[in-house]
Amino acid sequence: MKPPLRIGIVGLGGFAGWHHNTVARLEERGHARLVCTCDPQAAEFLPQMQALKFAQRGVGVFPDYRSMLAACHAQLDLLVVPTPIQLHAEMHRAGVELGLPVYLEKPPTLDYLELEEMITRDQLARKSSFVGFNFIIEKPRLALKQRIIAGEFGAPRGATLVAHWPRPAEYFRRNTWAGRLMMGDQVVLDSCFGNANAHFVHNLLFWVGGPELYSWAQPVAVRAELYRAHAIEGADTFFVEADTTCGVTLRFALSHACAGPTTHAETVIFDQATLRYVVGQHAEIRWNDGRCERIPLSDFDGVAENHLDYYRYLRGESERPATTLADSRPFVLLNDLAYLSSGRISPFPAALVSHVRDEKEQKDYLSVAGMAAAQESFLAHGTWPGTTGWGRATGEVATPVDLPKFRDTVRALAGR
Repeated sequence: MKPPLRIGIVGLGGFAGWHHNTVARLEERGHARLVCTCDPQAAEFLPQMQALKFAQRGVGVFPDYRSMLAACHAQLDLLVVPTPIQLHAEMHRAGVELGLPVYLEKPPTLDYLELEEMITRDQLARKSSFVGFNFIIEKPRLALKQRIIAGEFGAPRGATLVAHWPRPAEYFRRNTWAGRLMMGDQVVLDSCFGNANAHFVHNLLFWVGGPELYSWAQPVAVRAELYRAHAIEGADTFFVEADTTCGVTLRFALSHACAGPTTHAETVIFDQATLRYVVGQHAEIRWNDGRCERIPLSDFDGVAENHLDYYRYLRGESERPATTLADSRPFVLLNDLAYLSSGRISPFPAALVSHVRDEKEQKDYLSVAGMAAAQESFLAHGTWPGTTGWGRATGEVATPVDLPKFRDTVRALAGR
């Protein structure tokens, strides 16, 4: 077996904890070795460090990423950055300027200009950085994409995504940037689109990409309505329609303003069949002639599998990471154009919003009446909820030529 890859992880709290647990398991299997980590409040994570046996494993703990890299960069094979969205660019820069490949948690950024700077800077690294969208490397997904490319289902005609993704009120208090549009002068755009359901939007773009396996559809015109029920700066609900360069129109409806079970589904309509993919459950192909093919999907640890896939690339065993910074362009562009199109974040009519207490979880939710029906009608018929009871006009069509207005639009939305 090849020597374990030497890793530094920025942060101990939040999603960094998931990466620490993942690397600890991979270290037991001989794939990785955690050299160092950092956190300005490291003392608060003493129980976690003890549980993960940092002292026995010889893990160095530093107060910040700059001191960590100054002391340890020569000992590292890669840097993992699972930090707040607005910190990704500066930490990526610090890593690649030292020649380190970087594993960036998704999204890499939600500012299209910052992404371009990151792509340019990444050329300094000895290996391409990786963006941790979790589900691109699922083997059944890749096998189905190969069948799409081969033309087995005919040409794609449309694609939809629905995510009914409840989040309690405390979710928006999980950190200082939750639900924020900006922090200082930096774009954040934390939302169900930009963060929690980012994997699934990225997947939708993947299904209808170009003729290559690792390709994503490019949005050329976007229409959107953005809403909020929670007392946050940003949006907790998105209805988005996007035309793409491949001629396929995407529709997706995402919301945290709901209660009950979490549900989501990716659907692609072809000339000869319809593909429905539900992460962690099953994929189903319904042919127009009545045939039905069902593919079970096993449990999938996206973070662990992403680590292993990136390790293979860094060792020269594969040609590319599953998602590079450049591959993230369509997702970031689509996100930014949705804000430009909507132009405002509309509060839901108060009469539609109810408070739901989950006694089992001991958590409080806000739920918008008619959400599931509105999502279904939008995906099936393109019916915009703003014109049928939610009290707003549909956003203007936004195209890439409108991007120079992006930062001013976000500032206005944030009341700056």
